[in-house]
Amino acid sequence: MNGIDSILKDGDLSAFDLRGETIVVTGAGSGIGKAAAIMFARAGANLVLADIHLAAAEATADLVRTHGRTASAVETNCADPAAIERLAELAADQGPIHGWCNVAGTVAHSPVVETGLFEYSRVLDLNLGGTFWGCQAAAKRMIPNGRGAIVNISSNAADEPLTGLSLYAMSKAGVNMLTRTLAKELGPHGIRVNAVAPGFTLTGMTAQGGSDVDALVARNAARSPLGRVGSPEDIAFAMLYLISDASRFVTGQIWRVNGGVTMP
Repeated sequence: MNGIDSILKDGDLSAFDLRGETIVVTGAGSGIGKAAAIMFARAGANLVLADIHLAAAEATADLVRTHGRTASAVETNCADPAAIERLAELAADQGPIHGWCNVAGTVAHSPVVETGLFEYSRVLDLNLGGTFWGCQAAAKRMIPNGRGAIVNISSNAADEPLTGLSLYAMSKAGVNMLTRTLAKELGPHGIRVNAVAPGFTLTGMTAQGGSDVDALVARNAARSPLGRVGSPEDIAFAMLYLISDASRFVTGQIWRVNGGVTMP
């Protein structure tokens, strides 16, 4: 038996089975990070959940436990390399880290000529810096094990210039190149690195983009051939594929989950 029959025998979807695996998710207290954590738990994974708001991470951990999995909540400022290192140490103490998802992020709505150093540092240090340090911390623990999967969260904004979102777009474009570079560096160690680039996805962060949320959703839904915006679960399904062995021959890819808004 070979090919797909060796993978999907009698309806077997074991390539998506995460039982016994430990996965770290940053930004796990809400939105995409929360949805991904629950999705991974349903697939059998044990979770280490990081968020700058400990109570939010603990709430997600409680939901993970309802699926019979273990979960640890860790208060983590992902813009701080030392905090990321502490998170990685705690996760590694619980067993080999199979997966690491860099989800934590922020956005700033500001024209370039009105942007100051504080906003520049706030967005770049978290979105790009936090992803960089998260990838580094994960890789250092995965290399001795000879396996692992890293999933970064990029954005449709990396492909499409949007007025007032220069910092966000710059940070996510950097995430894309970091993902590709790490895929080359870590592939020989059995570690895959990919990114998911969501289109407009309704979360607490994106809802801040306009005072009239219904109008914001309608405007973005009209841009998609599917006629709707994304949900955190839409992104989490893509993350499940990339973190699991189902994507065992996929690395260095930027998976655009955006309802067809852009088709590069």
